[in-house]
Order: sequence, then C-alpha cells, then structure tokens
Amino acid sequence: MAGQMYPGSPAQAADHGGNSEQLSPSAVNRVLMEFLMYFGRAVFFFYPVYLTGYLGLSISWVLLCMLMVTWWKKNRQWKDARIGGAIEFVDNETHVINTELKSGLQMASWVHFTNVEKVHWVNKVLEQAWPFFGMYMEKLLKVNIQAAVRQSNAALKTFTFTKVHFGHIPLRITGMKAYTHEVDQREVVLDLNICYDGDVDIDAEVKSPITAGVKGLKLQGMLRVILEPLIGEAPLVGGVTFFFIRRPTLQINWTGATNLLDSPAFSSLSEDTIMNIIASLMVLPNRMCIPLIDQVKVDQMRFPLPRGVVRVHLLEARDLLAKDTYMMGLVKGKSDPYATLRVGNRQVKSKTVKEDLHPKWNEVYEFVVHEAPGQELEVELYDEDTDKDDLLGTYNLDFGEVKKEKQMDQWFPLEGVQYGEVRLKLQWLSLQADSSLLKESTDGLACAMLAVYLENASNIPKDHSEITEHHKHGKHSKEARLTRRTANPNSFVEFSIDKDVQKSKVVYASKDPVFEEGFTFFVHSVKTQQLTVQVKEPEKKTALGVLNLPLSRLLNTSNMTLDQRFPLERSGANSHIKLKATLRILTEDQPPPKIILDPPPQPKQQTLQSNQGGDASLSTGVSSTPEVSSNNIPAASPPTRLAYSQNGSSEEYLAHPHGSYLAGETWKSPSSPQNMRRFDSHSLLSENSIASSRFDLSDGACYPEAIRKHQGSFGEINLTVRYATLRNKLIVIVNSCRNLFPCSENGTDSYVRLYLLPDQTWRHRKKTHVKKRTVNPAFHDKFEFDVPLQEAHTRKLDVAVKNNRMFHTRERKDIGMVMLDLSQLDIVKGITEWFELTLPGLKKLF
Repeated sequence: MAGQMYPGSPAQAADHGGNSEQLSPSAVNRVLMEFLMYFGRAVFFFYPVYLTGYLGLSISWVLLCMLMVTWWKKNRQWKDARIGGAIEFVDNETHVINTELKSGLQMASWVHFTNVEKVHWVNKVLEQAWPFFGMYMEKLLKVNIQAAVRQSNAALKTFTFTKVHFGHIPLRITGMKAYTHEVDQREVVLDLNICYDGDVDIDAEVKSPITAGVKGLKLQGMLRVILEPLIGEAPLVGGVTFFFIRRPTLQINWTGATNLLDSPAFSSLSEDTIMNIIASLMVLPNRMCIPLIDQVKVDQMRFPLPRGVVRVHLLEARDLLAKDTYMMGLVKGKSDPYATLRVGNRQVKSKTVKEDLHPKWNEVYEFVVHEAPGQELEVELYDEDTDKDDLLGTYNLDFGEVKKEKQMDQWFPLEGVQYGEVRLKLQWLSLQADSSLLKESTDGLACAMLAVYLENASNIPKDHSEITEHHKHGKHSKEARLTRRTANPNSFVEFSIDKDVQKSKVVYASKDPVFEEGFTFFVHSVKTQQLTVQVKEPEKKTALGVLNLPLSRLLNTSNMTLDQRFPLERSGANSHIKLKATLRILTEDQPPPKIILDPPPQPKQQTLQSNQGGDASLSTGVSSTPEVSSNNIPAASPPTRLAYSQNGSSEEYLAHPHGSYLAGETWKSPSSPQNMRRFDSHSLLSENSIASSRFDLSDGACYPEAIRKHQGSFGEINLTVRYATLRNKLIVIVNSCRNLFPCSENGTDSYVRLYLLPDQTWRHRKKTHVKKRTVNPAFHDKFEFDVPLQEAHTRKLDVAVKNNRMFHTRERKDIGMVMLDLSQLDIVKGITEWFELTLPGLKKLF
C-alpha cells in the first residue's frame, strides 16, 4: 500500500479555528513594543541610505559598505566555526577520533559494538580457501552466467568471458554477532559484517572488437546467515540460508569499453543496476538457500512466512533545518520537506509540504517484516528543490524494538543534522490463521496479508499463435507440424490484486520455467478481491496463460493455504502453474496491561498534613512521619512499582520495603535502559539547596490561573550534561523542549534558566535566548560551569523553563522545572536525555 491520509485529530481543527485574541493590556503592550522595534530597525537600515543621498554621495559607497559588512559576517562565522570546532574537539576528543577512524579506516565493527565478536580464525579460513573460491566463480561465470547473458539478447550471442581472476585479496569478516535469546531454539542466526576490497580482474568480449571488464571491486554490508533446522543427526543442520538485510554498498572500477561507466554521469547508474540484480537475489525478502538434507522443503527455506507486519504512521516533524535561502544565502527561508521510508527493497515517498519547518503529513504505510530483530525502517527527510534535494536528516529504527513494544508513538531525533525530530506511530501486527479474527477496515487499511510462492510452470506455449492453433480444429496436423517453430519461449509471471502489480524474473528459452520466487500482498477485502496470475512473454507482453484465484477460497482451506498445480486458462492444453498461496489475518498486538491495585492506606498524620496544605511535604518527596522518612529506607532495596486508577486517571507509586510510598519518583534498574529518565523536581529537593524560584510552595497561588487549573503534563526538556576533564568544566547543553504548556493561543515565548546549586546569585545565573510562539522550542544553547569534577558530583542542577514577559507582574513565570542530582548521573561519559517538567506545589496525590 503506497500510503494514505491519516485522519487528523479534532484538536488540530480547533487550533485553526478562532484565532481572535482579546485586546488585553499585555497584548496591547506586546503589539506596541513589536511596532517600535520594527520601526527602529527600519530607521537603522534606511537612514544611511537617506544620508548618502542627502550628502550627494555615490550609491557605490552604500554597496561598498554592504559588501564589507557581508565579508565581515562571513569571516566572523568562519572564525567562530574554527574556534567552536577546536573547543568541540577538546571536549569530545575520544568520540571525534573514533568517528574519524571509523569513517577513514573502516575499522571493524567489534571496535564499536561490544556484542560483536572478532573472528580472526574465519578470516584465516577464507584466506586459505580463496583460490578455490576463485575457481568456483570462474566455472560459474563461464558456464551459467555466460549462457544466460547470451540468451537474454540477440546482440549478445557471442558474449564470452576471456579472463576471470578474483585476485589474491580475500573477503574479510570484520565482526560477527550471534543471536541466542531472540530466536527459536532450533536455529542459529549469525550476522556477519563483510568487507571486500579486492583486486578482481575480469575481462569479457561482448562482440569483436568490443571488450569490457572489471578491475577492482569494493563491497561492504551485513550478511545474515541462518542455520536451520537443527537436527539430531549428521550434519546437525538441515540447511543454510544467507541474505543481506539491507542493500550493501558497491564500487566498481570498469575497464575496456565499459570504462565510460566510471564517469560521474554513468557510475551511479551502472552500480545501481548491479545492486538491483544483487537485491533481486540476496536482499530481503530474497534469500540464497542451500539444503543439506532431502527432508527440508526448499520453498520454506527460500520464502518463509514473514515475522509480522508493521503499520507506520508518518505524522509530523518539527524544528527542521531551513535549507531554502535567498540573496546569496543572506536571507534564510524555510524548507519544502518530504519523507522517504525504506524497508528492504520497498521504498515509499510522502507528499511535499511547502514552506514549513514543522510539517504534518498524517500518512499511513504498511511494511512486511521478514526479520526482527535485524530489519530496519530507514527514514530520510529531504527538502524538495528544482535541482537537487537537500537532506534534512535520517533515522533508522530496528523492527525488533517495535516487536517488543507492540506499539510506539514518539518523537525520534534526526541524525546527520544539528537538530530536528520526526514523529512516528508504529503498530506491530501479528499474522494469524484464524478466519474468525478477520475484521475489514473502513479507513482503507489492510485486514490480511497474502504470501505467494511461485515455484514453476509447465508446457508453456511458445507464443500466442500456438495458443490459437490448439483452438483451430480444422487445421491439418501435418500443416501444424510444418509451421511449428523450434525455439522455446521466454516468459515471466505477473501477479496482481487490483492495482498492486508484481512481476517475477524472466526465464529464457524454456517451456517449463523454474522461478522459485516469493511475493506478498496486502488484502483489504478478502470476500471481493482475487489474485490474478498471468504468464507473459517479455517482448510483446502478450498473455500465455491466465489464472484467477478468489481469496475467499483460502478461508475454507486447511491452514488457509493452497499448495498445488493450477491449470492455466487461455493457454496450452496441458499448461499448468505450480504455486503456494497462504492467507494470514492481521491482528493488532496490545502491550501487556499494567497491574491495577487499590490505593495504599495512608496514616492519619500524613492525611491531616495533606489536608492542611501539605503540598510542601509532597515537594520533599516523602511525608513527615518517621515511619516513611527517607533516612529509614535502605538504599539497596529496590522499590516495587504499583499503579491504581481513580476517576479515570492512573498514578504511579514506588512501594518500598518499609511500607512508604514515594509519589512521582522513578526507580530504574541499571540493567534496564529507558528512553527517558523522569525526575520530578520535588523528589530531589533538599533543605540546603533550594533555588530562589522554588520558595513559594504553599498551594500554587502565585502561579497564573491557567497553570493552576492545568491537569496534564507541563512538557519535557532535552538536556545534554557532560564533564570536560581536560578543561575542568561542566558543560550543559539545552537542546530543546516539547509539549510545553501553551501560555497563549499562539504558543509560548519561552526560555530556560539554570542554576548550579548552591550558587543562586544573578552572577551564576545562566539563561538561553527566547523562542517565541511555539510549544516545541529548539534552543541548542551551550553553558559552561567552572567546577572541579569531584565538586561537580556534589552539586545539583536547577533547570526552569519560563515564560518571557515584557513587563513585571506578580505572577510567576515558571511553566516547568526539573532538578538533576549530578551524583546520580555519569557526567564523565555524558548523557543526553528527556526530562519531565513539573511545578512544585501543584502536583497532588489524589
């Protein structure tokens, strides 16, 4: 399915309707100040032009001044970039060196990933066996490939390989990863990172005196090898299957007449063509199979049923780079973003949103997943231009995570760019053989998947004339024998379900072609749709046989599968096609539900304090009763997470062994990584380190009324915290915020304030610039604190997101806070995580 519009939420429609803003005093002040600033800028820019004309000077002076200012800006940017690069190198020396070595020297994958092992012994085996591999490839090229090339085109009847030599440099395996827990017990799955930079030398004579050849080849990719099934007798493995999960990279040095393909205009075209051939053989869903025992079915090895289906909702993106510029780059515009999604050989493209750095697509795509973990969703965002589209960022997501989580709806940071995020909603759909689970969707989404394995065909007529000959009973048999041609037909098979058309490879000169290919289709209506199979000749595209298979027929068969020979209509008298069709129902897998328990009992003293405005006791993280004080809780005892539901909303607690319950804290085991670490600001406060902005914790009366009545989340902030040991500086980077509380209909004018406690004076105050009219601001501001490493571990970082206002009011500007205990963070290694924003005195238990 190419993709369709995803229905927008009613909230989005409400945002577009009714943008009228009441003329409050603050709104009037804002409009006046913006007008004065605009007028001041206009006077600043146009007064020199007026003065030049008034004094009678030449316009050349104005142009000269503009040129000098432009040169100064460019020179300043270049110097700032050099200084910033040098500082970044000092701060991240190890990371920069590893990145450069990885890209420049193509270091082995085990250097970067600890779960990938070195396999020197395998490389020694390959080095010893490489000459014999060259002998095998020479025989394969001269016997099989040469004959296939000659049959493919009449102009290549004299094609001959004159020299085949695979050189002395063998293929290398730079790392191997073995899967043990994620796979079936009757199989072994290995991922091999292969790298071939060989001195191959192949020459061929196309047609005298035209020659072609290859001298030098580079191939790099990850090859998955599956040994299955494991059996209890020699050779212990029933068969070997190997394939590329993703398309490998290829570089070829052409010689002879094909040396023209080395030019920039043809090199990418030729290499892409060869990559398409490799992909048709060895990139998922295509596999190379070697059965080792007779009992193994080749069709199950070559085309097993997929692991599942992933439904991808491409919703939106935000904070994208502005690639469109005007006036030689002096004026920045916006971008025209679109997205491409690739899984294996299948690639789809979204619509283009014009001039928008926060585009909304709301499109849905469905992909068949053959291997999870391993197979990835590759997302690329581009800015559409008339000449060449600019890259806005990429992101790769392993489907193993989607299979584990069942459902995901989150923002993913784009890689390869400074900033930008894309929001995806992913659903894992399992494949079931129960027809009672069939539920056809009304919004155009698939309800089932059809897998077809095409094995072979038999007695295919040479052309359409032979078909009509069988239907002409008046023609004499002797005349028929005299007019019959001896050449065997070229044929391929075309499958179609409505507008979804897929084609097999072409088999040349065979009345009994063998295909051994697999295909998958998404089904939207099992009762009305049918599979149409046509055997065609590639030259004239005329049908040599037709088969119509209603999909409803599969509902009543065993295991919803048909595996047999089907007679072809409008074909020869004994023309058949052998295929296996399997129907599977798509069902949504729900994540495991949370355990719902009754709310824990509270002591009377704690209840009384909470009724007396006891939010201050909550802000310290524990109640004031001796039984639940934090000093009595052993640090080595992990808490137990409980959840209860009250009035339709769920709250989470941590039950400690001594019976105390800490609201709002999150305990995380070191062995269970999470995408976001949540810290409530009141859970980390202490009496000795409270910033001046946190004193008023009575009942939230000093907050604006809209914030006091807000019941949901106040948003999240993305921070990078690391320590530069060479410079003895604590570095904090405020990257961005998301889903902030909207202070007006146009969003929020927000900035971030930082204190490194206990320093709370104005001299130690750090502040970002203001981002106006957005609830998803991107700051990317960097701050440095001069503090030794040992002292930094004793400090706490006080972060507050504030609403910028032009005039002073008695209402607080805070719209979210977070307190980070640096002793709990690995600041030497550095972290980049999302933290939840809260407001002290507002979050209540019940």
